[in-house]
Amino acid sequence: MATMLAAMGLAPALAHAQTGPAFGIVGANVQKQANAVLTLMSFAVVPDLASSSLSISNTNTDNPALTLWQLGGGFTLSQSFPLYLEGSIAYNRYDPTFVASNGQETRKLPAKWNTFAGTVGVGWDFPLIDSKELVFRPIFNASLGRVASDLSVAKFAVEHVTDQEIAFLDHGAMNAYGLGGSVMLDWESHRNERDVDVELRYTNIYLRSFGTTGGMDASAAAQTASLYARWRAPTGLRALDRPVRYVLELSHSHYFGNQAGALGFDHLTTLGTGLELDTSAHEVFVTRIRAVVRYVFGNNVHGLSFGLAASF
Repeated sequence: MATMLAAMGLAPALAHAQTGPAFGIVGANVQKQANAVLTLMSFAVVPDLASSSLSISNTNTDNPALTLWQLGGGFTLSQSFPLYLEGSIAYNRYDPTFVASNGQETRKLPAKWNTFAGTVGVGWDFPLIDSKELVFRPIFNASLGRVASDLSVAKFAVEHVTDQEIAFLDHGAMNAYGLGGSVMLDWESHRNERDVDVELRYTNIYLRSFGTTGGMDASAAAQTASLYARWRAPTGLRALDRPVRYVLELSHSHYFGNQAGALGFDHLTTLGTGLELDTSAHEVFVTRIRAVVRYVFGNNVHGLSFGLAASF
């Protein structure tokens, strides 16, 4: 991960205050790292509960070296017109530390990169049983994202003679678009005594760069298979003139292609429990509010998260 984002673009060289051998990043491979940038972005463009709130700490400093955050949702207009719409926005932050050397001295070079991405999806529900509780849902997805630095290396670049591999870290930027699709099996069974939702989904979105500093091309494929299940049932308590429900959740995501192993894992599982308030008896914008605590685990990663969700 320490050299993952070393190829964000090739910014014009800055004026230098000193002469001598140029500093370069040890072990940098420009094209390889440019593709790695889009691999990181691929976790932002796929709607995925398991990686929607993830922070990986630096073992040396115990500070977050990687943060992933995502907010999204989807809905079907009606059973009579089963057009499905979904959307998500995501933010990733990656704080790698590079090693720069001019052959005479070696220095650590901190760099901080921020990713912003959005994904939209349009699909159609095809009922598989008469009750329409089980549907097959193909979805077309489109994504747009940008990765940019926050100029943490500007002082270093000005004070030392640098080659392109350091120059592009200052003001380096990469834009990317993605096109692809998803297929989903969705089972929703709602009864007075309980609600059950189960989704099985596979998403494949192909990302390609454009408008990159220095004109560099990069590409990556976001491929994720996921299972999501939720059980809701009354607790026996009441609030806001409606029953309070408990919530149990399970999700499992498996990452393929460029995503597999990119962050040290190829799958994530979450187990969650929480409470849901029904606000439909009052004139408010949302009908249900859920608060869920989740335990997340996978290859080389585990932790806790807290999530809020709303139904409209």
